[in-house]
Amino acid sequence: MSRALGIIITGGRKESMKELVAKRSVSAIPVGGKYRAIDFVLSNMINSGIDKVGVVTQYSFRSLMDHLGAGKEWDLDRRNNGLFMFPPYLAGENSGWYRGSADGMYSNISFLKRSTDEYAIIATGNCIYRMDFNLLVDAHEKQEADITIMYRDMSDLDPVELKEFGIIKLDDQGRVIDLREKPQSPDGKIASLGVYIMKRTLLIELLEESEAHGHYDFVKDILIRKLNKLNIMGYEYKGYWRSLSSISMFYNCNMDMIEPEVRQELFNTDGKVFTKVKDETPTKYNEEAVVNHSIVADGCIIEGEVYNSVLSRGVKIGRGAVVRNSIIMQDTVIEPNANLDYVILDKEVTVKEGKALKGERSFPIIVGKHMEI
Repeated sequence: MSRALGIIITGGRKESMKELVAKRSVSAIPVGGKYRAIDFVLSNMINSGIDKVGVVTQYSFRSLMDHLGAGKEWDLDRRNNGLFMFPPYLAGENSGWYRGSADGMYSNISFLKRSTDEYAIIATGNCIYRMDFNLLVDAHEKQEADITIMYRDMSDLDPVELKEFGIIKLDDQGRVIDLREKPQSPDGKIASLGVYIMKRTLLIELLEESEAHGHYDFVKDILIRKLNKLNIMGYEYKGYWRSLSSISMFYNCNMDMIEPEVRQELFNTDGKVFTKVKDETPTKYNEEAVVNHSIVADGCIIEGEVYNSVLSRGVKIGRGAVVRNSIIMQDTVIEPNANLDYVILDKEVTVKEGKALKGERSFPIIVGKHMEI
C-alpha cells in the first residue's frame, strides 16, 4: 500500500500501569517474551505495505526511541520515506509534553504536508493485534466515508475494562452516531480500537482548525465534535485484540499468548511481527529443569521449575526455584529455592534465595526495575 502513511500515537503516562511505566512509555512495555507493544501495530503497517510511519512520542520516550532506532528491523531505515520519530523535545526524560494527541500531530504537521500519500492511518501504539490495513482502506472507500473508525465487540472482556475505551454507537448503515471517550458507566460493548483512516488533506484541515480553537485532543476535540458534520463510519474488527491499558489487561494478554490459538493468530499468519534483534545464545535447560505451558525467550538459564509463565531474554531460574503464573522480564535473576506465583517482575530484578512472593490473578504482585527482593 503506497497510498497511505502511518501515524502511531504512543500516548501519555498511564497511572493504571503502575511501576511498569515508571521509566518507559506504555508502547515500549515488553510483552510476549521478546516483543514491545509497539511492535505489533508497526509490523501491521509494514506488512500492509505502508513504508512511511511517524511515531508521536510523549511520556518517557527514550526507551521507545532506543528500541525503534532508525527502523532497521522494520525495513524503515531508508533514504525516502521510512521511520520518523516525533518526541516533544529532548530536554529531559519527562519534559515538554504535547498538550494532547491532536497537538502532537499538529506540532509535526510538516510531516503531513510534505507527504503525497492519499490517506493517513492513525493508530495507538499499545494494542496487540494483527491487521491488514488494506482491508480498512477498501472499506473506507466503499463506504465513501470522511473518517472510518475501527471497532470491536468487547463482550469477551471484563466489563470493568470498558472504562478504558471509547464506546461507540452505530446506526443501521454503520455510521457512528455516538462516541463517548472512557465513560465511567459504559452503556455498550462496542468500542473504538483507536485506529482511524481519512484523507491526509482532511487530517491537515482538522488539525489546523482544532489548534486555532485551542483544542488539543484528537478524539474529544475532533472526532466527537465532528460526528454530525462529517460522514464518520465504522469498520468491525473480529480478531484477537487487547489493549495494554491496565495491569490486568497486560497480565491477561501475556497469559493469552501462551495459548496456541492466540499465538497462531498473532504470529503464524501472513507476515510476521518484527522487533529489535538481539544476539542471544539459545536457552539452556539443566537436567533438573521443568518447563510447562510457558514462553521462554533466548538467553535464559533454567535450573528450576516454570509453569504457565512468560520469560524474557536472559532470565535465570536457580535450582529448586518454582515460578508459576508469572511474567519475568529481561535479565532478572531468581535465586535457588525462591517461589513465585502470580508475580510480574520488571527488568534486572533479583529475587534472593528462598524468598516467596504470591499474588492473585486479579492482583499480581509487581516489582519495578533493578529491585532486589
